[in-house]
This record gives sequence, structure tokens and C-alpha cells, in this order.
Amino acid sequence: MESPTAVATLVAGTAFVAAYAAGALLARGRRPRRGIALVWIAALTVIWGVLVWLSPEGAYLVFPLFFLYLHLLPGGAGVAAILATTGYAICALGFHLGFSIGGVIGPLVGAGVALLIGFAYRALSRESAEREALLAELLRTRQQLARTEREQGALEERARLARDIHDTVAQGLSSIQMLLRAAERDTAEPEAGYVRLARETAAESLAETRQIIRELTPARLDDGLPSALRRLAADQQRNSGIAVEVRADETDLPMASQTALLRIAQGAISNAVRHADATRITVDLATSAQSVTLTVQDDGRGFDVGTAVADSQTNDSFGLQAMRERVAQFDGHIDVTSRPDAGTRVTARLPLDPAPPANSSTESAESTA
Repeated sequence: MESPTAVATLVAGTAFVAAYAAGALLARGRRPRRGIALVWIAALTVIWGVLVWLSPEGAYLVFPLFFLYLHLLPGGAGVAAILATTGYAICALGFHLGFSIGGVIGPLVGAGVALLIGFAYRALSRESAEREALLAELLRTRQQLARTEREQGALEERARLARDIHDTVAQGLSSIQMLLRAAERDTAEPEAGYVRLARETAAESLAETRQIIRELTPARLDDGLPSALRRLAADQQRNSGIAVEVRADETDLPMASQTALLRIAQGAISNAVRHADATRITVDLATSAQSVTLTVQDDGRGFDVGTAVADSQTNDSFGLQAMRERVAQFDGHIDVTSRPDAGTRVTARLPLDPAPPANSSTESAESTA
């Protein structure tokens, strides 16, 4: 081999190795951007073509190029590049060594093996992607099933508590009320006044207990939150005689979010009925692109919010605190606006795609404030 040809071959070989190493360093284990990849593979191909034209031994370097074509070029472009470089290698070998069966069969066999390996790799890659997608779907399904089971367990526990309270405390208060009514008839004044007061206290306690039972009883959400809110409003209006109006947008929420909003509405309406002397209550359910907002407003006598929050830490009136804790489980926000003799507005806002509550089974049996 003449010295100028040897030097040119050495330069071309060095350039090929340097370009290959530079591309590998730029990629660093991740797929490069398409434009950079096309420039890189084109440069390697040109350098390889010069190298093969200078020395027949350069034809062996076409084999790693085959895999780069299949990996970086989309669709049939990779196959076309393999066929083109195979033909060029056969021509270059024929130019240097003369055409022979080995000089033709060798590059063709190499191209065929590369194509088979490349197609097998793509098939494995697709299968792996499908398997990962199925696994992710399975994990999501398991998480959803676990949340559903926790919610169902919470609802069943609430129903059990409601039954137990009905069969024990409520029945006992009802019996005490009947006994006191009988004693009131048979007792002379002034002792009858004390019996009457005891009977009225028992009647109020029985009403409170039945309210708690209604709040504990799981509400039907099969047909959505708006329908459940309308049923709640109808029940409260029938029991209290106070007008309750519901304006609700249809929305698709997770069951845990629907349950939380329904419980908040239940507590706010119960507060207005039992403590605010309200004559009208409105319930609004509205959705936006990021959140769903529930607003319960009454025209009752109102209260001082700061005092009520402080009292909730020291007595059994913990309805407001329970609402705040329930909303916090969903990374939401609740705002209570009220002034004496100016009514009350409770606004709860939950994100449309909330994170699962830390303990969705925590369905506190709150007695509203």
C-alpha cells in the first residue's frame, strides 16, 4: 500500500472512531434529538464510505452502522439505508479485490443478520412497552379498588354506628320520654313542672340523636352528587319546613370527593336548621377547569367565626373543625363567612383531580356545630 493511501486511511479511520465516540458521549444513554441524530449518522456514513473506498477492510465497519440505522432512522428509512450501504460495500470490495461470491454473500449475510436482530429488538421493545402499560393500569386499578374498599368499609361502619345508636340511645330516650309523659299526668304541681322539663329535655335529646343517625346513614350517590344534594335538601325541607334550594352542575368526581362534599353540605345545612333560625338555605355546586366548589348559604342569625372556632377546641361543637379536616384531606380549601344577624356562607373548594386522602376511611361521625 502506498504511503499517501495509508495516511488517508489512517485519517479516515481515526475520524470514524472519533465521530462514533462523540455521538456516544452526546447521547449518554438517552435517545438524542432527531436532528442531531440524523447529522451524526450522515457524518458516520460519509466517513465510512471514504474509508471503504480507500481500504477494503473498512467494509467490516458497516455492521455496527446497520444497528444505528435501525435505531435512529424511522420506519423504512433504516432498512433503505442498510440496503444502500450493503450495495456500496459490495461495489467497494469488488473494486479492490474483484467481484466474488464471498464478496457478495458476506455483506448480504451481515445485512440480513442485522435486520433480523433489529426487528427482534423492536418487537421486544413494543412488548416491553405494552407490559409496562398493563402493569401501570393494574397498579391504578388496585389503588382504585383499595380506595373503593376503604370507602365501602367507612360507609358500612357509619351504618353500623347508626343502627347501634338507634337501637340503644334513641330507644332509651324514647322510653324515657314516654315514662316522663305518664309521670307528668300523675304528678301534681309544682313537681309536674320538673317532670315536664325533663320530658322536654329528653325530647330534644331524642331529636338530636335522630339527626345524628340521619347524618351517619350513608347517602346514595349512585346517580351523582347533584341528585344526592337535592334529596338531602328535600329531606331537610320536609323535616324542618325551611326552604332549601339546590343549584348544581353535573360533574364527574371520585366517590371520595362526592362523599366529602355531601357530608360538608349535610353539616352546613344542619347547622342552619338547628342553630341559625334560618328561613331560606341555598346550596350551589359549581365546577371550573381546576376545581369544584360547594357553597351553602343561609339567611339566619349568623355567628362570630373566630369564637366558634375557638369553642370547637374546648367543647363538643366541632362541626366547623370537622369540615376543615375533611377538606384538608383532599388538599382543598374551606371558607366560612358569617356575622351576627347577617347569615352564614360556607364555601368548600376541592381540586378536580385530588390526591387520595391520607385515610379515606376516616369518615368522622361529626355532630355539626
